Amino acid sequence: MIALPHLPIDRSTPPSGGPIRPFHLPKVEVGSLESGLRLCSMLRDQVPLANVCLVLDAGEAKVPLGGGGVAVLTGDALQGGTEHRSGAELAEELEGLGSGLRVSTAWDATTVSFTCVAERVDEVLSLLSEVVRFPAFPVEEVERVRQQRLSSIQQRRMDPGNLADDELARLVFDAVHPYHRPVAGDEQSVTSLDRGDMMTLASKRYAPVGAGLVVVGNLSSDQSTELARRHFGSWDSPGVADVEVPAPSQWPSRSITIVHRPGAVQSELRIGHPGLARGHPDEIPLRVSNVVLGGAFTSRLNLSLREKHGFTYGARSWLAFRRDGGAFSIGTAVQTEVTAPALSEAIAVFEAFSDAGPSHEELVRARDYLAGIFPLRMETTAQLAARLAELIIYDLAEDYHHIYRDRVRAVDVGSARAAVQQHLRPERSTVVVVGDADRIGPELDALGLGPVQVAEPWT
Repeated sequence: MIALPHLPIDRSTPPSGGPIRPFHLPKVEVGSLESGLRLCSMLRDQVPLANVCLVLDAGEAKVPLGGGGVAVLTGDALQGGTEHRSGAELAEELEGLGSGLRVSTAWDATTVSFTCVAERVDEVLSLLSEVVRFPAFPVEEVERVRQQRLSSIQQRRMDPGNLADDELARLVFDAVHPYHRPVAGDEQSVTSLDRGDMMTLASKRYAPVGAGLVVVGNLSSDQSTELARRHFGSWDSPGVADVEVPAPSQWPSRSITIVHRPGAVQSELRIGHPGLARGHPDEIPLRVSNVVLGGAFTSRLNLSLREKHGFTYGARSWLAFRRDGGAFSIGTAVQTEVTAPALSEAIAVFEAFSDAGPSHEELVRARDYLAGIFPLRMETTAQLAARLAELIIYDLAEDYHHIYRDRVRAVDVGSARAAVQQHLRPERSTVVVVGDADRIGPELDALGLGPVQVAEPWT
């Protein structure tokens, strides 16, 4: 055996990253049917699979005031049966085709999707069309999903982190704004919903106008268009006029609200304010900047609150870009006894960042991070279909994802600083703390960050 020479390893500095590898997406083919249904397809023929996603303009942001949760509940009950077959028969048909429907409802859209072998798309798409165009919403299925949703709401109210998120949204957005409430509604609104509400929503919002069909997989653009015409060509629902989502009211001065949980050994901290809509010119500079502030493990917030002070296991910041505006928030959980110093430090980090933005070194790392992980989010047909669905939901350019990495890497210190200084406002943020008000209230008041009020858990 030949002895290999001993090579000393220098562990004093981390290895430098390699160059960003090129990544190219196939072309996106777009079109539309006479009904207004948009078509979006991408050929991926490496495996004999296809992912199909029907995007409906039926998000919770379009729900009338007082009807919170009806779009989510309608999606939950969608597979309970159609005018032509029961829920059990539908499930059996899908299982025989080796597939199943996935329904997801968020603020901006309801999506119904499936994955199957490419040769079965025609048959599964026929069932998807039937489910969306001719839903029956059996009374027993409606009641089942309604009770299930009410149980989820009760569970959510018992979780301090969810409580903090919901209270922050309630305070940041006023009562006439849909973002004021949880996306799935609250106990009062969901309790009042019935089958008639679901039928009304489906008849108005499940319509070709504003909707789109996404096909990604081993199918050509011509094949995808032919399938769309076959199963949705006669879809002629009148739909309903668009619902205008109001802009957030004037941001107030900073204030602190404590949601009282007697005896709590931890405090959930949230800091937030209204954010930008998806597709805003400053979206990409803010995404890059947020990686530096709190969007990665090596962010300023995490390094300060976790690594330097030991206040928490982790601190993060989020940007929620939605169709009609969004939200920005910072969040962490800390032990009760360090609630005040942790909040003070989080505000200090936030203020310093909003004043100067990221440094050049931080910016380079953030750009490389976002550019590097992007291909990992575009590997499967399901991931690609979800990204193409965004083009329809947010009315983005066809090449949005094709040039995304170029746009990320084009962000410089000047554009990042300008976006941060204009859109991140610590002095106008709302602060929510879920914890024991008797123990933390006096210390939070002594910080002088703003008026402190105590609230009971929101129901």
